[in-house]
Amino acid sequence: MISTLENLNKIIKALLIPYSGLLSVIFGVMILSFPIGLYVMYNSDVGKEINYQYPINGFDVFLGGIGYKIPVSFEMGDAFIIAWTIFLILFTISYFGPKDSLLKTLSNMMSREVKRFQGNAMINMMAWFSILILFSVIIDAVQQSFGVKIELPTSSNDLVRFFQIGISPLTEETGFRILLIGVPLFLMYSHSASWKTLVKSLWRPSKYLSISDYKKPMTLIITIGLLFGVAHIISGTPWSPGKITQATMAGIIIGWVYVRYGIAPAILVHWATNYFLFSYLFFLSDLSQSSAITDSSNPFSDTLEVILVITGVFAIAIKILEYIETRQLETSQSP
Repeated sequence: MISTLENLNKIIKALLIPYSGLLSVIFGVMILSFPIGLYVMYNSDVGKEINYQYPINGFDVFLGGIGYKIPVSFEMGDAFIIAWTIFLILFTISYFGPKDSLLKTLSNMMSREVKRFQGNAMINMMAWFSILILFSVIIDAVQQSFGVKIELPTSSNDLVRFFQIGISPLTEETGFRILLIGVPLFLMYSHSASWKTLVKSLWRPSKYLSISDYKKPMTLIITIGLLFGVAHIISGTPWSPGKITQATMAGIIIGWVYVRYGIAPAILVHWATNYFLFSYLFFLSDLSQSSAITDSSNPFSDTLEVILVITGVFAIAIKILEYIETRQLETSQSP
């Protein structure tokens, strides 16, 4: 038993070196997406005849999994910079905690400190995002083999499309994760009815709620994940039906990230699938004056996808090995 645990430990340590390198690359590309997104919104020509001053009449929010339009008018650029600032704040919070900073966590991984590389929200966000991309690629490949394609919602203008995609992580995560998962978990597991406890539990359910068995939370996560998938083809500006499987899988992963690690990394996983990826697509579209959105196959996107898929494979392998190691350790310590 001891030799088996030692072998597992050695394998995990061996995987951590390339894994930390891949995460460092992904983090760097994510950082660059912040100014690139600003360029797309305020300086690019993807909007053709319109710019960031374009008036938006009505704001879509999701409550109970259903989209509602709030009748307010605002300039597109104003709402975008507010959402952009919130994402940057959440990104900074995740970088520095909740236990160790990203830099210190990566240093622990490089020095093969096996037990000290999961205390950072950014690391967990990037890990689960890469797993999400891996599963998305697999789902898309399987569906396309049966002639089912995933098509983007229709939009009259690419700049409006970028705006809608960019801000949706905030509106959708509020409606699907905080209201439909966070509030029910608070009602089920909280022993205090105070507003302070509610806010803390909505911020990070696993830390501030006494959840010892995750069977009920997982049932809730899967149910809301299914609702999240269906909402993508029936609410607001719908995707093609092929999106339902991919969105359901994403909803389940984001739901788990929310319950386990908190709302900041959960929103950032969604941010990564939307703002992060599409900021580069629209940026490349503007540079090449081509339709990079309808045909996202280009050297940069293909390379980034390969990096994310490989990182996803490493993340899954490490998580499986850690689970096996934990179970064997518990078995060895049991009387």
